[in-house]
Parts: sequence; structure tokens; C-alpha cells
Amino acid sequence: MNGTSATCWKCGAGLTGILLPLSRTEACGMCGADLHVCRMCRFYDTSVADACREPVAERVTDKTRANFCGYLELRTDAGTHSTSSAGESADLNALFGIDESSQGSGLPTLDDLFGDAPKSDD
Repeated sequence: MNGTSATCWKCGAGLTGILLPLSRTEACGMCGADLHVCRMCRFYDTSVADACREPVAERVTDKTRANFCGYLELRTDAGTHSTSSAGESADLNALFGIDESSQGSGLPTLDDLFGDAPKSDD
């Protein structure tokens, strides 16, 4: 693989012995996941439109299935990124004014987000 170590986007297994450029039919030897996918590309970024920073690439709807994108550039840290990072979670907690240290599960309740619900006069 030209001295570059990469990991599977799905299971995080080290990918050794794969040839570049990555074949459309290449699969992870450990979990069988497709590897010629958006999640394995250095242009994959969920914070931009269509989750792709390559401006001329065609839109791909399923980022985890093999595709024909010719702009795929293998990134070495694909197995270490999740769809929701700890940093994003902290940003959301700050946005909604949630103190993580007082949360048992770290997840906000409806009262945390919207305050006390109006009481009904039953």
C-alpha cells in the first residue's frame, strides 16, 4: 500500500496489502465492508453539503456502499471517526446550556431543552 497504513471505516481493522488506487470491489478482510466508499475518502466531511469537500464530485447518497467516484483519495484515519464525535456532543451541550457533569447519561431531557411543561387543570 505504498507505506501508508489505513483502517477500515466500519470495524477499524488495519488494512494491509491493499493496492492503490483502491478497486471499486475492494472489501475489508475482517468485516467484509466495502472500502471504495465515501467514508474512506479524505474529502468526506459531514459538516459540508453532501458530506463531500470535493467540489466537482457527483452526489453519492449512501456513503457506506461502493461507488464509482473517481475523486476518492484514501484517508488513513477512516476507522477512528464516528458519525457523532465527542466534540460535536460538547458543542450541542454548550448550545443548549447543558452541564455535562450533572447529567447521568450525558443526554439532555425534555425539561433540560424546553423547561417545565405547563401543568394541566385535570
